[in-house]
Amino acid sequence: MQTPQTERTDEEIVAASLVRREAFGLLVNRYQDRLTRYIRRLGVSRSEDIEDVLQDVFLKAYRNLNDFDQGLRFSSWIYRIAHNTAMSFFRAKRVRPEGMLVDDGEEALAHVKSDLNIEIEAERNCDAEQLRAALGILDAKYRDILVLRYFEQRDYGEISDILQIPEGTVATLIHRAKKRLHDVLKPIVKNV
Repeated sequence: MQTPQTERTDEEIVAASLVRREAFGLLVNRYQDRLTRYIRRLGVSRSEDIEDVLQDVFLKAYRNLNDFDQGLRFSSWIYRIAHNTAMSFFRAKRVRPEGMLVDDGEEALAHVKSDLNIEIEAERNCDAEQLRAALGILDAKYRDILVLRYFEQRDYGEISDILQIPEGTVATLIHRAKKRLHDVLKPIVKNV
């Protein structure tokens, strides 16, 4: 009996894609919305640019399926490709990220706040728009790591794989990024 497509793991679909290229479409369907959101959060704001970056991500992933390291999770691998492709987009355009999509910012903000131990008053006074503004001020290395941890809900191991840095560095960067975010939010939000 064959496993339904929705129950197949990413790694099983990768193996199937190496035999039948049509199977790769399952991965595209599974990751298209998530990666679109992630690319937008990294600062690619124009829909045409997002589509171009996303297309490049899937092309690079497909071309390099034979090189996929089975020791990694496929999601980490494709997020790394998306991250690198977005950074290449910025270098090629010689532009900085244009802002971040924080459409589910209230939920992510709750995670950041609880992790930062921000006072109850601050929780009432900070909203998604203020978080978006604060994230836009942060250095890219801090913004990227916060997006992966709190918006994309990636664990330290996945972030390590995506950004190709040691897990200890991930922990350090998250700690520093949260502190920096707190410092940036202070003048924006009273009582932080």
